[in-house]
Order: sequence, then structure tokens, then C-alpha cells
Amino acid sequence: MQDHSVIVEPGETVSRLRFPPRFNAAVAFIDRHLAEGRGAAIAIRTPDADVTYAELAERVARCGNALLAAGLAPGERMLMAVLDRPEFFYLFWGAVKAGIIPVPLNTLLRDADYRYMIADAAAAAVVFSPELAPEMGLAVAATAPRISFTTDALPAMLAAAAPSLAPAPTGPDDDCYWLYSSGSTGRPKGAVHVQHDLPVSAQHYAVETLGVRQTDVFFSAAKLFFSYGLGNAMSFPLWVGGTSVLVADRPTPEMTFAVIERFRPSWFFGVPTLFARQIVEYPKLRPDLSSLRFCVSAGEALPAHLFAAWKALTGTEILDGIGSTEATHMYISNRPGDVVPGTTGRVVPGYALRVVDDRGAEVPPGTPGRLLLAGDSIARCYWHNPKPTVVDGWFDTGDTYCHAADGTFTYSGRSDDMLKVGGIWCSPAEIEAALIEHPDVLEAAVVGRADADGLVKPEAWIVPKDLERARGSGIEADLIRHCKTRLAPYKYPRWIHLVADLPKTATGKIQRFVLRQAPPPQLARAG
Repeated sequence: MQDHSVIVEPGETVSRLRFPPRFNAAVAFIDRHLAEGRGAAIAIRTPDADVTYAELAERVARCGNALLAAGLAPGERMLMAVLDRPEFFYLFWGAVKAGIIPVPLNTLLRDADYRYMIADAAAAAVVFSPELAPEMGLAVAATAPRISFTTDALPAMLAAAAPSLAPAPTGPDDDCYWLYSSGSTGRPKGAVHVQHDLPVSAQHYAVETLGVRQTDVFFSAAKLFFSYGLGNAMSFPLWVGGTSVLVADRPTPEMTFAVIERFRPSWFFGVPTLFARQIVEYPKLRPDLSSLRFCVSAGEALPAHLFAAWKALTGTEILDGIGSTEATHMYISNRPGDVVPGTTGRVVPGYALRVVDDRGAEVPPGTPGRLLLAGDSIARCYWHNPKPTVVDGWFDTGDTYCHAADGTFTYSGRSDDMLKVGGIWCSPAEIEAALIEHPDVLEAAVVGRADADGLVKPEAWIVPKDLERARGSGIEADLIRHCKTRLAPYKYPRWIHLVADLPKTATGKIQRFVLRQAPPPQLARAG
């Protein structure tokens, strides 16, 4: 039998992962735990039932056999729009073990989105939760993939399948799974990940940066279908032999607080918007969050005042970081014992960063520039997309960052979002951070808009904590004054719009391109 084990070789600053010629990620994340004596340990907890590592391993093997019996062949794509339940694990790892390529999809999409992805991936199979039938059912009917079924059919399929499965003879550089990008800048692209990407991310970020351990319980408000949630709730707990808490419901403050009180996780993963809403609701709900060791935030930059407010309320620090679908997970992060509020933190072990200007020359500390990334977990390529993931050994993240002499990195916005106001580059993220400091503001997004003279100026879209009270209160003028006291004079927003919500991707990233493209219903100039 082939040895699929990963060897982690300690180094002075970063470990090195050594993979055998034959490596299937399902062995490292699933089967290994039986050999190491964790069969009776709890792998998954849900509101309905727990799943042990032994049960998980058997169901993964049965699922792989069931997918092969249904007619799927190694290398073919299986698109899965599946809610956060144990069957997500069975399908994902069953496919990987069988050599089939799982492609988790955003469960919040519409018929047209699913049609596009089914066609783009040339999917041989589509599996979806029955709750998604109103949209996915239409997409499946229109595209007619060779195989399709809902997760309702899975129990019978598993019961009829054999309980053991030899792992497909893949190597560490062979394709493992895909994820579609969140679409924050347009059409999603399929990022193709290989077998070693998840172990590299789990070891360098979860173990070496966060310090997670086997006794940890993980709860992620961010869902399994995108890279942030896939790591938080699946690959990280499975890498260390911990426990994942899965809940399919939408992550509201009430839901997340109730889950934390019931399942007592030690790690909670969220996004800045959720933390902001939890801070508002905390005094009313008074949840018991004493089980938490740390919280993690990603999706958007975490404002320093949200970090301070959360710590004051709960006594727990939020570790802000940035990752991407293409990079598998985080590559810059604050870490336990080393948090610098308002920054994204320091580079994660195993990755390298460059901050460059438009000519590709590195910029000095304190100067905004385009962030380039190198590391062993970056996607092999985009599917059906002419733009390569890596150019000259460096992945262009599309983000603008400033780096400081102390090694910390501060987010300045997406490179395409940067504004030149009065001939000077201006960071929307900096203006948003100032706006969010206002006591009546819950969220803010800043984009560029041409004024009557055709010159670009900042435009702000504001979600107030109380929209009805804010309307007609003169808050717009107050926000202008607020910004002028905190920012350089040219940076204040020339227009302010009060809205109930901001357009976002499933990862919580604000879709600023939607705000730029859609003319506002009424341009009420302020200032």
C-alpha cells in the first residue's frame, strides 16, 4: 500500500512540508486519524447529531464508492451546492479520495449563476441540498449534466456502497478541488487547487500562525462553500484532529451567540460586518462567550475601533487577516500575542510578499503599492481564463497595501478601487475607516465618482445603525465634518447616500463595482 503521509520538517522560521510521490489529501485529512487512534473522537457536531472520526472515514469511503458507481470518473468535476452539514464533508472528501474533482458552489446564488458555472466547469455531476432546488433545479434542467441528485438521496447511496476505498493514485501536484472566486470584481473564475494546497495552508496558518490544537472546537459563521469557511470549518479542524461545529442557518448575531453558548467553541471565525452587528446586539443578548480563546476576521479590513469594542465587551481578541480563493486561505494575519489593531498583521510563515509600484519596483515602507504574493498553496491556474494565476513566480493579489518597517501590513483597498483626488492617490479604505468611527454608522463603502467637471471625488454609501432615525437628521453634513477632522482635506466624501444594505459577495466583501456601475437613485451632494 502506498504511503500518503505528510512529513512536517521543523525549521528555524518556517516548517517544510514533504509529500510522498503518491499523495491523496483525503488520507491526510480523514484516514490518518484512524491510524493515529482518534476514531472515537468527535469530528463534527451539528444541532442534530455528532459524527466521530471513524464514522466520517467510513462515510467518506462509501461516498467515494457511490460517486464512482453513479458513473463519475476520476478527473471529472462534481459541482456541489451543499449547506453546512456533514454531507458536505462526505461528498467533498469522498470525491477527492476517488480522484474526482469537487467544486463547492455558493449556496446563495441564482439560477443564471449556477448555469454559468455548470457550463464553465463542464460539470459531469451536480449535487445540491433540496432547499436550493428553486434555483439549482432550474439550472440543472437547463444544462442537463450527466449526473444530478440532491443530498436527500445520499443516505441510500451510502448504504448501498462498500465501506472501504483505496485512495486514487494522485500525486501532490495533481488537481484536487476547485473554488470559484467570489465575484467581487465581476464574473467568478474557477481557481484550480492541487492536492498539497490544503495541507500547506492548514500547517502554516492554522498551526504555525494561530496555534490551533487537537482539543480545539471550531465554529465558522463563514460558510464552507468559499475558501475562508472551507479552511475554518473543515481543513483546519481535520488537520489537527479537532472538532468542527456545522450549522446551516444564516449567521445572525442571535444565531451565532446561541451556537457559541451551546457548543462552546474555542475558535470563532467571522467577518467585520457580523462582528459590528454582534457588538450592537451584545448588551441586549448578553451571551456567554467564555469558551472562546480567539476570534478571527477576514473578508474586509477590520477597523481598529471594532477590535477595541469587541475586546472590551468580551475580553477576546479578534485576529484580522487577509486571504483569497487563489491562495487557499490566509497569507497575512495578526496572531495571538502579536496584534496590531488597524493592520492586517504580518506575513504568514511559508509565504513571501512584495509591495510594488506600477513598474514593478518595490516601494519603501509607508508607500501604497500593489501586493504580490508567493507561496506553495496558490492555485495552479484559473479554469478557462487567459490570465495566469502566477506571473514570474508572483501572484498579483489585486490589493493595495502599505508595509511598515516593523513588518506589519495595512490594507489600502483593492488596486482597482484606488482613487486619484486632486492628483493625489487616495485609499477608500482609509475614508471608510474614518466614517465607521462615527457612532451612528454601522457600515461604509467609498467609491469614486466624477463631479460636474469630470474630476473623480470620493462618494460614500452609508448603512446607519438606525436608518429611519438617520434620514432627515442631517447626518450627512455631520459625517462630512467628522471626516474633515480626521483626514487630509481632499479626502472627505463629496456625496453621501444612506442605504439599508451594501452589495456583498458571500464572503462579506463589499462589491464596490456594483456601487460604481449603478447610478444612485438620487445624488444628494453633501459639503
